[in-house]
Amino acid sequence: MTLRTTLITGATQGMGRALALDLASRGGTVLLHGRNRTRLEAVATEARATCPDVTVRTYPADLSDLDEVHAMAGRILAAEPYLDGLINNAVAGGGAEPLTREVSRQGHELRFAVNHLAPYALTRDLLPLLTASAHARVVNVASIGQETIDFANVMLERDYEGLRAYCRSKLAMIMATFELAAELQGTGVTVNALHPAHLMDTDGVRAYGLTPVTSTDEGVRPTVRLLLDPELVTTTGRYFDQFTDARAHEQAYDTKARERLMKLTHTLIG
Repeated sequence: MTLRTTLITGATQGMGRALALDLASRGGTVLLHGRNRTRLEAVATEARATCPDVTVRTYPADLSDLDEVHAMAGRILAAEPYLDGLINNAVAGGGAEPLTREVSRQGHELRFAVNHLAPYALTRDLLPLLTASAHARVVNVASIGQETIDFANVMLERDYEGLRAYCRSKLAMIMATFELAAELQGTGVTVNALHPAHLMDTDGVRAYGLTPVTSTDEGVRPTVRLLLDPELVTTTGRYFDQFTDARAHEQAYDTKARERLMKLTHTLIG
């Protein structure tokens, strides 16, 4: 199955680049997001070379700045007639200096901003195009690394550590996945999250000081399955550990915690 138009965030390296090349090889239209314009155009050139029938367009933006997230969404809404697939893949990992707390342009903890606020804001902004293109699928690239969100310390102003921030932000992404999937029931738009593979060979894994144990191809296959498998056309509001419909962290099923997170999220994204 080939979708007409798919947007991939974080497409300039790691699994995002591998996803871009895989989907481009199938034809259709592939929209690539990246922060670095030079890298983004290089991947776009690679992607165009994979298939004579593919159309590739680029959308540069810094997802640590919500203003740029909204602006990119606006450009997509203005330019694209369809959007059948959205893979929220861009990520801020544990960091090369995990004890150094970083913040976004708006002053939010960086991992929470890039891994949760940005993909949620982008998805919400693009809902008019997604629903008009239904059946459409949103795939949120989360992680098996999940940690309880402390609502008294959401931005980790105390006890900061990069991997802890990453794990909390990925749980936030999963919780938002469940909430948005419930909201969109009956619209023809599905929303799912997955852990694609364990410790893939990416810059983020190496920067934190971890040793990769799998290739990015291991993560591409289950991610593309969620996007393209015709048997999953109505599957929504689920968390997958690669190919397995799995159970996420227990807090993801706490409806009061999800309501609290979404109230905060809507306030922060504007």
